[in-house]
Amino acid sequence: MPPYRRIPCISQLRAALFGTCLLGMILPAQAEETADTARWVSDNLSSYVRSGPTDGYRIVGTLNSGQKVQLLATQGDYSQVRSANGNTVWIPSSDLQNVPGHAERLPQLEQQVAQLSAELADIDNAWKARVQGMQETLDTRKTLIDELQATRTALDAELTAAHSQLREAQAQLGAEQQQVLMRYMVYGGGIAGVGLLLGLVLPPMLRSGRKRNDGWA
Repeated sequence: MPPYRRIPCISQLRAALFGTCLLGMILPAQAEETADTARWVSDNLSSYVRSGPTDGYRIVGTLNSGQKVQLLATQGDYSQVRSANGNTVWIPSSDLQNVPGHAERLPQLEQQVAQLSAELADIDNAWKARVQGMQETLDTRKTLIDELQATRTALDAELTAAHSQLREAQAQLGAEQQQVLMRYMVYGGGIAGVGLLLGLVLPPMLRSGRKRNDGWA
């Protein structure tokens, strides 16, 4: 069996750290397993693998973090797995996990971040548009209220002026009615005096005129 080469994965470590931060900030990504035996090497730089299920067996190579393997058997603290190239080795069971590593999940997380950012941008734009519409509505209503208030003030002033003119007209009408009444009283008194005077003067004059007519006769 050809031994595995130990390949340093600094870029994978950075990706793993970045994925860990994203996991803590957003939410854990759920992996779709193709079979119950699918496993992934834990997020370490590398994991030593042996030719048997104990520490006494020789090291035959390493598996890189996030590498996908197929679980074949479990014995003690070790699990027998088959890598993508078909090699069968034993690896500590603690170095296996049931979900893909951060390096594999990083594109999904980046896609989720981009999707969430776009959704947040849409929500922000929609909220800004709604706030702007509400502000325009409030400004329109405020302008309408100011116009109605000005119209009411003008109508109140006109009503006050109309009440004042009505009171003046009523006072003037009362004065004119008093003057007309006084005139009627004066005219009536004058007519009554003339009638009384005629009633006192005309009878004696008529009697004296009859006497004269009788003497001539």
